[in-house]
Amino acid sequence: MILGIISSIIGILLFVTFLFLYFSPQFGAAPKGDDLERINRSKNQLDGKFKNLSETSVEGDMNYTKTLKEYFTKGNKIPDKSIPVNKITSEEIQATADTITKITWFGHSALLIEIDGKKIFLDPMLGDVPAPHPWLGSKRFNDTLPLAIEAIPQLDAILISHDHYDHLDYGSIKKLKDKTARFYVPLGVGAHLKSWGVAPEKITELDWWESASFDGINLVATPARHFSGRGILDRMRTQWSSWVIKGNGSNIFCSGDSGYDTHFKDIGEKYGPFDIALMECGQYDTQWPLIHMMPEETVQATIDVQATLMLPIHWGAFKLALHSWTDPADRVYKAASQANIKITTPIIGEPVILGEASPTSNWWEQYH
Repeated sequence: MILGIISSIIGILLFVTFLFLYFSPQFGAAPKGDDLERINRSKNQLDGKFKNLSETSVEGDMNYTKTLKEYFTKGNKIPDKSIPVNKITSEEIQATADTITKITWFGHSALLIEIDGKKIFLDPMLGDVPAPHPWLGSKRFNDTLPLAIEAIPQLDAILISHDHYDHLDYGSIKKLKDKTARFYVPLGVGAHLKSWGVAPEKITELDWWESASFDGINLVATPARHFSGRGILDRMRTQWSSWVIKGNGSNIFCSGDSGYDTHFKDIGEKYGPFDIALMECGQYDTQWPLIHMMPEETVQATIDVQATLMLPIHWGAFKLALHSWTDPADRVYKAASQANIKITTPIIGEPVILGEASPTSNWWEQYH
């Protein structure tokens, strides 16, 4: 009888899991039809799975038991109180002069870029938890956003680096899709957007080194060293990328998620120098050294792409690794100083204005 009860419980759990995986819209959709045919023509994939330029092990030397234990027990992985946020208004965004390039960090890798009078949002993950369900992830470090998602004004474009939950958020896309003119995404990611109600004609998918232009802004999808996937069986089925954003007076690089590799130097030689590099710095570990950069590598990547200024991203919002939440900022700040690389470390919502304002306070030291 006991075995029967246990078997029934396991069966129910498996059935509930199946229903959740199959019917929850948060998981998105798989590419099909013309989208799948284009993926199959890409030289950056093999047998339907995308690959990195260099051989890359996603798991690395992962010890799952040790990692799970340390994730919940070791170190100050979250701040002891809500971290500071600079509040902004939609009117401030609307009033930005066309001659100014302004970048506002919304935490993690979410960035609002105002360039040549256009508003571009990169990886607008503005939800509370980077997971398909609130029970499956760690809550955001800040209690409030610089600007409520409902108050964000009309956007000219949204750029997505890849389909992981901390970059592509179902709830955020649902709220932003009708106030966004265009979406630019790596190959395959458009299938998720379409399943969430984004009109196909608004979506442009790009392979590595492919470019697109709108209203004088040039975009290039450039390589990154990472992986993709939102479910159990879809790893590597959609592409991941970094981005080049070039306007009339400013040239911007965004690394997306990436381990260190030679692609940074290639990008710098092809499209640099850059006025600013928005560089991944966080969620790293020695167990997975090929898919996320250590802070010292973040600085070297900035040098490789030939950037004048670096803004470290992919930190300061969520617990996704084993390091303390301040470790990325402490280490990258030190490494940048030693390498004589100019760095800007705004609090969330504090604007960086190229040529005018690049905040450099060590604000995180007050929130251990």
